[in-house]
Amino acid sequence: MSKNILLHVTGSISAFKACSLTSLLVKNGFDVRVIQSQDSLNFVGKASFEGLSHNKVLTSMFDGDDPIPHIHLAQNWADLIISYPCSANTINRLACGLADDLFGAVCLANNFNKPLLIAPAMNTQMYNHPSVQESLKKLENWGAKILPCGEGEMACGTKGIGRLLEPADAFKIIQETLK
Repeated sequence: MSKNILLHVTGSISAFKACSLTSLLVKNGFDVRVIQSQDSLNFVGKASFEGLSHNKVLTSMFDGDDPIPHIHLAQNWADLIISYPCSANTINRLACGLADDLFGAVCLANNFNKPLLIAPAMNTQMYNHPSVQESLKKLENWGAKILPCGEGEMACGTKGIGRLLEPADAFKIIQETLK
């Protein structure tokens, strides 16, 4: 039976890795719908995800014909929700319970009834900032699964923790979570 994955992509230089994750999921029989933040469009265009997923990409509550997409996606369609990559801004917004965009509204409508995976991706100093660390703990306590970050060279030229988990590793975690 096919599983439905709702993939949220935020504005991060590592957004290109979400294309690889989408491809892996689709090749393995998953149905993937993508929500892109406005900032993510600066890194990867809608056409990439639409071509890989074979579904229309959503960027706002008012993109499609559905007047309440956050309810239908969260409560009726998705088997699993993942934010990959998930920026510091998005992590902090989710921990505040903000629903000022489609993904925030999806998360509130889901209320942790379906698995929510968060894959942080950011500069080491941002990742280690107390607000991000507290938000990650809060989200985890509420029921989100926080995926591990990699360590190594960052796009900004520094080295440390905060690299996005590789697509193949995220794929394995998705499979394990849905068992």
